[in-house]
Amino acid sequence: MSRLQDTLPTQEEASLAKLCSQELSAILETRADTQTLAVTDQKGEVHRVKIPVSALRLLVDVLTELGEGNSVKLVPIHAELTSQEAADLLNVSRPTLIRLLDEGAIPFHRTGNRRKVKFADLRAYQLQLEQKRLASLSELSELDQALGMGYE
Repeated sequence: MSRLQDTLPTQEEASLAKLCSQELSAILETRADTQTLAVTDQKGEVHRVKIPVSALRLLVDVLTELGEGNSVKLVPIHAELTSQEAADLLNVSRPTLIRLLDEGAIPFHRTGNRRKVKFADLRAYQLQLEQKRLASLSELSELDQALGMGYE
């Protein structure tokens, strides 16, 4: 798994990232496929770089997260994760993830004696969980309405 940053940004880094995110957002061409940026190297030479707008949007998202003091990881959609990496992304313990894998809740395959989980399968599981939670919340809300629990 590719790692952009393993530690939380310092206050100074977060402030700079927030400012950069705002400035890039302001100049982002939303209707274009590519955009040209000027980058100045250490010698003071200016280099013009043509970048896909989709990559600039991703950069704005990364800078926004860093600006909020969050750590950021970049995971390719086709990546295969170790059980520990998958557990970390789900914010569960490794034994809990192993139980989910063994129950068939998340597909996996073995490479030797190691379990590997596709990032896409992990995201599908997360989206499925979110849909179940929203359905439960909606059901509870309807029950509250039916029982007149303070909603009028």
